[in-house]
Amino acid sequence: MGNFRELKVWQKAKNLSVDIYRLTESDLFHKDFSLKDQIRRAAVSIPSNIAEGDERFSNKESIRFLFIANASAAELITQIIIANEIGYIDKKESESIVKRVEEISKMIKALISFRRNNDRQK
Repeated sequence: MGNFRELKVWQKAKNLSVDIYRLTESDLFHKDFSLKDQIRRAAVSIPSNIAEGDERFSNKESIRFLFIANASAAELITQIIIANEIGYIDKKESESIVKRVEEISKMIKALISFRRNNDRQK
């Protein structure tokens, strides 16, 4: 713990956030500030909570923030699906983003499991 920038899951989540910001710059999202803001906030929440959890002094605290990051991933998936269904994002783009978020979610869950197991061994 303590060097979140080296975590592959943080790197992937951060890169996704940057891509989400670029995606939501389209004219379609300019009409819908609320959804644009929610998507961006959910995307940024994922790497932010991974980082904050990694800087905590215990696995228990770290795990709590990882759960928040994973919940934000589910929120982002939901918002991307909605954005697709209302025509803001095409199906191919939507599926690609959802796949990336699902991969990040799996990595977060694996990190939670790892941290739980390390906590039990102490």
